[in-house]
Amino acid sequence: MSLQVTVLGCHSATPRVNAHPTSQYLEINNRHFLIDCGEGTQRQLRKYKIGFSKINHIFISHLHGDHFFGLIGLIATFGILNREKELHIYGPKGIKEITVLQLKLTKSWTRYAIVFHELTSKESELIFEDDKVTVHTIPLNHRVYTNGFLFKEKEKPRKLHIGNIELYDGEINTADYHHIKAGKDITLSTGEIVPNSELIIDPPKPKSYAFCSDTAYKPAIVPIIKNVDLLYHEATFLKDREDLCDKTKHSTAEQAGNIAKLANVKKLIIGHYSSRYANIQDFKDEAQTVFENVELAKAGEQYSYKN
Repeated sequence: MSLQVTVLGCHSATPRVNAHPTSQYLEINNRHFLIDCGEGTQRQLRKYKIGFSKINHIFISHLHGDHFFGLIGLIATFGILNREKELHIYGPKGIKEITVLQLKLTKSWTRYAIVFHELTSKESELIFEDDKVTVHTIPLNHRVYTNGFLFKEKEKPRKLHIGNIELYDGEINTADYHHIKAGKDITLSTGEIVPNSELIIDPPKPKSYAFCSDTAYKPAIVPIIKNVDLLYHEATFLKDREDLCDKTKHSTAEQAGNIAKLANVKKLIIGHYSSRYANIQDFKDEAQTVFENVELAKAGEQYSYKN
């Protein structure tokens, strides 16, 4: 699996019987991330059979309860499960203070280390990198300091096209392989030049996922998320209540569609629906007036791209 998002919750404000606040589980290039942690996230993880032990990195977009009130419960459960691995938490400045205070007052200190990465920059920045994946922030426009997150695979190594290499009767040997992988053509004893493109198999295009949490309409993020494979963008309101967007710093479904169109993304997922709407299909219909490839976020749904 190259990229798979599992929606754990996708509604705004308070939890309800069939409406869970924001949280997502992302698998990308064999890395596993939790994005936001609204109330009830650990219950949703169990419901959809996602192993707790896989989660070593949690990204919190902002300090509103429907995006992080489930965090302290998950941290406590990790302790009950005798976790030993470090847990890395990325979020706005203040995430450490509020978490440590809860651990202190409940005398629930963990036996495993919690490493906080507090964010303050209003510009996009690299906050995670290993040999397979990078994560950059996407500065958003909400009532409190808020970031989205851009997850990108690193390009995989090029592979030798052994079948084509063997066609040259041993004239190309293992000593040439390094040069081929470096992109060089090969000159045979006859003087014939074999183009590198015949001897190499290019890796699949790296996959990317952009998570844009609570935000007012902000076209300035488009260069950051340009051409991503999958974009999640909040759509709290429909056009009929666009007047509320300025007050609450949220977006309409049409505005989410506009961002997807401007950024030339492959697919748009919308969520964070206001409870004032009975039929969420209306969100998809509205977004599709400007961008065709739209999916509605639903708890338990998975969105995948395979190499």
